[in-house]
Amino acid sequence: MHYMEVMRLITIAEHVAPTSDENVTVTDTEFSNVAVRLYLPRKPASGLRRAVIYFHGGGWCVGQAGMKSYDLLSRWTSSQLDAVVVSVNYRLAPKYHFPVQFEDVYSVTKFFLQSSVLSQYGVDPNRVCVAGDSAGGNLAAAVVQKLLEDSEVTTRIRAHVLLYPALQTLDLNLPSYQQNENGLILPKSLMVRFWSEYFTTDSSLREAMTSNRHVPAESGHLFQFVNWSNLLPEEMKKDYVYTSPVFGSSKLAKKYPGFLDPRAAPLLAEDARLHGLPPTYVLTCEYDVLRDDGVMYVSRLRAAGVRVTHDHAKDAFHGALMFVSSPTSLPVGNRLRNRYIAWLNENL
Repeated sequence: MHYMEVMRLITIAEHVAPTSDENVTVTDTEFSNVAVRLYLPRKPASGLRRAVIYFHGGGWCVGQAGMKSYDLLSRWTSSQLDAVVVSVNYRLAPKYHFPVQFEDVYSVTKFFLQSSVLSQYGVDPNRVCVAGDSAGGNLAAAVVQKLLEDSEVTTRIRAHVLLYPALQTLDLNLPSYQQNENGLILPKSLMVRFWSEYFTTDSSLREAMTSNRHVPAESGHLFQFVNWSNLLPEEMKKDYVYTSPVFGSSKLAKKYPGFLDPRAAPLLAEDARLHGLPPTYVLTCEYDVLRDDGVMYVSRLRAAGVRVTHDHAKDAFHGALMFVSSPTSLPVGNRLRNRYIAWLNENL
């Protein structure tokens, strides 16, 4: 079996059926021919409700809305905020590669934002959020950027949540990658594998990414958007020294151009594309290879005039928000979940 197919078996074992409870009605359905799990509050509505469109993590290769941890988070979100939650089951690598994952979540979002659909579910068109964690945070950032350019979408996203997101493919040797190279949940080798599998099963891309020599010289101008020496605060640079990029062959970029596409790497978006983005919540964790991706995006969003709340958890690790139920419940997971919900309650 393919490595990622083996990993997916673990997530399948965590699958729970769509089971309603006293607070939320849960159903599996499809929006725009893409599978979603829908959470609807059961108590009578006093008016139009808020809505959260959520994209799960898993490196674009594993995970699903029906995993116990994601099911619990969606239930909690729906019941605490009296909100409709749409959790998207986008198609996964290695069977499907970029841009399929992006197209799936964008299609669902665009479908849900239609006035007729919002009306059907009693949702206030001025109170819709797009959110995601890890690879799902990547997709959430890309979707919200794209929506600003889509003249067919008249509903504006009210809020935007990125939980320890993966946002760039250019520099896979950031201080956070070096510091957490052998991290327990998401070591550098696994993150590089996720990135490469997102685009292809061709091992040559993974090998080039591992050595951080996958970007061709003709794309060198893009490094300005991920230059951590300019975008990280001093306390996060630690004792690491910035070195100029070492360029690789142009063959890989021509064969797999997706890794230089802002839809796959939202940090590569031009500054002009960031103007007009909605209020944004970004969670980063100290012990996470993706920490610096989120921090750099915070810097760029603020420079573009976007209102950003940056919550940096100095005692947390990648995926901590999922550790909220026994037997793996951790205080840090519950704390981060509550902060996320509190921000949504205030800003959505």
